[in-house]
This record gives sequence, C-alpha cells and structure tokens, in this order.
Amino acid sequence: MRVFCSVAKHGSLALAARELHLTPSALSHSLKALETHLGCRLFDRAGNKMLLNQAGEQLLALVRDPLAALAAAEDTMKGLATWGQARLRIGAAASACQHILPAVLRELKRQHPRALIQVESGDMPDMLPLLEQNRIDLALGILPERDPRFDTRPVFRDELLLAFAPSHPWADGRAISAEELRKQPLILYQRNSYTARLVDEFFRKLNLVPSTVMEVASTEAIKELVKLNLGVSVLAPWVADKELTRGSLRMRPPGLRPLRRQWGLTTLAGRRLNLVEELFCRLCQAHSTAMRLDRKDVPAAKA
Repeated sequence: MRVFCSVAKHGSLALAARELHLTPSALSHSLKALETHLGCRLFDRAGNKMLLNQAGEQLLALVRDPLAALAAAEDTMKGLATWGQARLRIGAAASACQHILPAVLRELKRQHPRALIQVESGDMPDMLPLLEQNRIDLALGILPERDPRFDTRPVFRDELLLAFAPSHPWADGRAISAEELRKQPLILYQRNSYTARLVDEFFRKLNLVPSTVMEVASTEAIKELVKLNLGVSVLAPWVADKELTRGSLRMRPPGLRPLRRQWGLTTLAGRRLNLVEELFCRLCQAHSTAMRLDRKDVPAAKA
C-alpha cells in the first residue's frame, strides 16, 4: 500500500522508487501483485506515466488516512525507543508526593525533559493492585511483606516519633509513663496503611489500648490538629521538617526502642527497569540523604 500511494503521488515508478529506496522493478512487481490480489487494475500506463484510474482513485481515498495513522504510530514507537522518551508511571504515598517527588521529578525532567511522567497517589496496599493491573510501573512507599509477586528495592529507613504542640506537657522532656500514653488522645493516619499497623503493633507490645483515637487520612491535616493541641500523633520527622524548623511542632521518641519503617520501590517480580526508572530510583535515594529520618535529626529529642 505504501508503494501504491507513492506511485499515485508521483505518477512515476522512477520517482516513487527514489522516495522508497527501492528499484523500479521491485515497485512494478509489488503493484502487479496488489492488482492481482484485488482483481482489478489501479493505474493506466501512458508511456512512463502512471495515472490512477477510477478503481485506483477509490483505493487511494480509502487507504490514505489509515496509512498516515500507521506512519504516525511508527514515528511514536521509534520515539519511545529513543533515550529520554521512556514513560515513568509512579504510584506514591501522599507524603512522598508532597515531600519527595517534587525535587526528584524536577531533577529527572532536567536531565530528560521529554520523559513522560504519570503519578498516582495512594498507600502501598492501594498501589499493589495497580502494579498487578499494569496501571503503574513503580510504587514508592513503605515496603510490603515479602511476596513472590513483587520485587522490592530499599530506598531509606525512617523512625516514627511522637509529635505534639510546643505547649503540650511532653515538651518539658520528662519521661512519659505508660498510663499517660494510654490516656493521651491520638490523631493517627488511616487504619488501612502500613504505618497504622506498625503503630498498633507498638501499642500491643506495650499492652496498651489508647483511650481515644482520631483517624485522619491526611498528614497535613494531622499536623494542623496537633498544632491546636487537640491530641498527639505519631509521624516521621521528614514529613514535619518545616514545622520542626519553625518550632510549631515538637517531637520525641515514644520509647527507648526505635519504631522504624522501611521505604522503598516495589515492582512486579522479574520486571526489568528502564534507564529513566533506574535514574528515578537513584534520585530518590540521593534525596533521602538530606531528609530528617530519625531522632538524631530532631533537636532536643529525648526518650
């Protein structure tokens, strides 16, 4: 069909052959095969001229647009195979979307401005089905338990600390009794998250059941409620970096033993990352080195 369209455009086997980088003889054989297949002639020959007849004009009208679409698709596919054209589909926790992705994606786009980037926000339990459905390629969040369906790559570890207003009694640094911890109203992240499971496990090990728990699906909203002294929360220091710097929030460990989380990237098992995805992983790891990750990064934090 490309031969047919080229000959129709130029009205000459020689000119069409030059455009398609084929010999006139090859074009002639191709046209003869096409006419035999369709059972009708498509051109009238006038010396060296190839003139479309009625059947040829109708065929050209029918195939011109589909061939143009195929050519465009071919160009797109070739572009995707070029370095810097890869698609990057990321699923990430809301806190990562706010505090990690902006800097990481800004640097990635600086190095590869034509990379196509898509971001889905959600906790890891929400991201795993999206990986299986091929709706995202990478999930950035707290690593799930070992599962043969997925491969994981660690990025950083952080520590969960008690977060409270500067006017809260715990700001004086004295030891917190188990009874105080039990009676204190808690403002925690939503229950289906891995973070909530870690916090629940922490209280179970202490044989404590908090008296009041307010469940909120936004860390930003949690911080604002804590600032109002409506309760305390359990957060990682990097999600409250600005508040810690300004002094609008205080933090301290919930006990002597650190309550840690492992963050990383999750992919389908056996899936090989492309070059842009590998760069994204390295940028996430590099960015984490400057984050507040544990009690050592919080001024005057005491157990």
